Formats: sequence, C-alpha cells, structure tokens
Amino acid sequence: MSEYRTEEDTLGPVKIPAEALWGPQTERSRNNFPTGQYMPLAIIRALLNIKKAAAQANMETKAISEEKGNLIVKAIDELLALSDEELRKDFPLKVYQTGSGTQTNMNTNEVVAHKAHEINPDIEILPNDDVNKGQSSNDTFPTAMNVVALEALDKLKPAVQHLIDELKVKEEKYMKTVKVGRTHLQDAVPLTFGQELSGYIASLEHDLDYIKTLEPTLDELAIGGTAVGTGLNAAEGMPEKIAEKLSEVYGLNLTADSNKFYGLANHSGLDVVHGALKTLAADMFKLAQDIRFLASGPRAGYGELNIPANEPGSSIMPGKVNPTQAEAVTMAALRVFGNDTVVTMASSQGNFEMNVYKPVLIDAFLESADLLTGTITGFADKMIHGMTVNEKRMEELVDNSLMTVTALSPHIGYHDSAKIAQAADKAGSTLKEAALKSGKLTEEQYDEWMDMLKMTNVDRDK
Repeated sequence: MSEYRTEEDTLGPVKIPAEALWGPQTERSRNNFPTGQYMPLAIIRALLNIKKAAAQANMETKAISEEKGNLIVKAIDELLALSDEELRKDFPLKVYQTGSGTQTNMNTNEVVAHKAHEINPDIEILPNDDVNKGQSSNDTFPTAMNVVALEALDKLKPAVQHLIDELKVKEEKYMKTVKVGRTHLQDAVPLTFGQELSGYIASLEHDLDYIKTLEPTLDELAIGGTAVGTGLNAAEGMPEKIAEKLSEVYGLNLTADSNKFYGLANHSGLDVVHGALKTLAADMFKLAQDIRFLASGPRAGYGELNIPANEPGSSIMPGKVNPTQAEAVTMAALRVFGNDTVVTMASSQGNFEMNVYKPVLIDAFLESADLLTGTITGFADKMIHGMTVNEKRMEELVDNSLMTVTALSPHIGYHDSAKIAQAADKAGSTLKEAALKSGKLTEEQYDEWMDMLKMTNVDRDK
C-alpha cells in the first residue's frame, strides 16, 4: 500500500497521507498554516452537529435524498462517538488559518465524506455538494462559535456558584470574628471576617448575574446566511430546522430568527459576553490577591489566615507554604485580560460582509472560559475550603490598631479623638493608655464605647 494517495480539488492534485480521512483542502491548509495551537475540538464537534442537523433538515425539505442524508448522519454519529484523542487524528488544522474558518469547515466536510465512503462505498457523498449542502463556512463557523461559547459558559457558571457556596460557609462561620479593616493599605475601623467575605460573595454573584443576563445574545445563530447573509442556496425552512435540532442536542434555546448580515460580519455577542468574563477575572484577581495577602507570613506578614499546604512551597526552604491556588487564578486572570483585547480587536474586524478573525476570536474566548472554570474550581476546593482564621492574630492587630479611636469620636469629638491616636502613636502606647491619659473619658466609658463587635454592626445575639 502506498504511503500517500492523490486527490484533486479545483486547484489540482494533492498528495494526502494514505490513512487520513481528510481531503485535499485540509492537506493544503495543514501545509500552508503549520503554526500555533490546534483548532479547539469543541468547534469540530459543533461543526459535526451542524452538518448532521443540516443533513436532517435537507432531507425534510427534500433538498437531499434520504439515502445520502442518512449516510451523512451515520458517518457523523460515528465521528462524534470518538474520544477527543481519536477525533483529533483527522482534524489537524490550526487556529491561525483563514480568518473565516473555511479550511476547518472543509476539513469537516471532507472527513464526513470519507467516513461515509468507508461505511458505504456504493453511495457517493461529496464534501461540498452533499455534506456542505445549503451551507457556507461563513455561516456554519460563526454558528459553531456561538454554540461552543454557550457550552463553555454552562461549565463556568457552576464553578462560580461553587466558589460562592464555599465562601458562604466561611462567611457564616466567621461572621462574628472581628478583624482590623484596611483602606489605602492603612489601618481602618474594624469589621468581621464574615463581613469581608460577604463583599467577595456579592461581587461574584453580580458577575454570575452579568453572564446570565448577557449570554442569551449568543442564542442568535448565523446559520442560513450562507456566503454573504442572503441565504443563497439554502432551502427554505432549513435554518430554522437546524436551530431546532441544535437546541435539542445542546439543551439550549437557539434561534435562526436573526439578521444574517450581522451574524456573518459581527461578533458583538461574543465580545460583550467576554467582557463579563473579564469582569469576573478582575474580581477573582482582587479576591485571590486579598486572600494571599491576609495569609502572608505566617509570622512576618499579615498572618490573619491559615491556608492549606497543598504542596511543598520551596526547593530550598523546608516547611514553606505558598498560596499557589491564588497564584494560578491571578495568572489566569491576566490571560483573560489579554484575551479580552484579542476578542475586542477581532470583533471589530467585520469588514463589509465578513469578519475574518473568527478562529482567533473563539479560541481566545474558549481559553478564557476554560481557564476561569478550572482555576476557580481549584481555588474553591484547594484554597477556600481548607482556609481557617488565625483569631489570635486578628485580635492582636485590632487591639493594636489606632483607628478604633473612631468609636470615641461621637462622644468626645473628632479633634480630641485624633489627638489621642496621635499621642498613642508617638508614645508607642496602647490607645487605651493614651485615652485615659488625655482625661477626656473614664476607663468605664472607654470599655463601653470601645466594643469591637458593636462597631461592626453585627448582631451578637444572632
């Protein structure tokens, strides 16, 4: 058997590895664009599902024979049943190819056609005329983009909720644990650690709500627009049937009732939803940053939190524990910030009837969603779940803080309270010593007014 076979496309003959299911257009792209990461398999599976739905719709509209349509469906079912490792063998193209994703669309068409030939060599299935019937790369690829983005969000949302749930456990446990507040990186009045956590929880709840509010814009599919949005060569009713079938496959509420010219040339939905991912990344950066600073030390830093020792922290310093989960999630956040620039710039490149930055746009979107899903899950399970409070350290810092003098202000005035704080700082004494020395209040008054938990407005009886 020859190591290669020869096939022809409109440009002429092409040598293709003998065992490969792909055809000449895939082979040309494989050689012309060897750089970068592979096209995400989520896109490949989405395109396969689109081709399957198109074959079914074409049969229903009598645009293709049942004999051909059913064979296409069978071939695609066999491909979809493959593991990711097996599927990758016949989808070797990279993200950095033509900006419409045309070669990946043709890769899909060719593989399906060859698989169909393996199943039944007596029925001729052509990549363009049969598998791609009533479609164009220009509408199938953006349809796949929206579908996989929604898929990715369905994995991200539970991860965010899981972190919220873990934080709520700690919020309840430490709602009466008083600690010093900090503003401008300087001491401020007390709050409880539970209150501090409630702020993080609220930020994540808002982020989750932003995603849920914005994601329905991705339900609008470009399918049916074919080459430039006019729907040339698509059978009447085909787009609606494809959207219906894809909705069933993915459990989504997809619709083909959309402006196709917009669907091919603009990716505003992906842009705005990725903006919500960027916002989530920003809030995660702050949360992780705060936690790792509060856990810093443990003896030469803030030392207010104890974090799990998940792995040795140093190759030279025995016993060192590092906030590795916080470092992972903050690095992921930086990548999301960068990806947001890619998505925004790529989204802006809808020249005339076609955006030609589609592959890099969806690759960046999927990377952001995947990074956030994974690092947020790890942060919840391997950082927050096992995190505890160093109550002794928190109490020590509160007692040593000068800003608790704020509680005296309503009783003796701002000016005299400030003088007490300044005197304590200058003398290196406690606030109580300086307050009593000022003669502005008695020890009994001091003890009554300087109730730390009362300062936080937390109900001590709940």
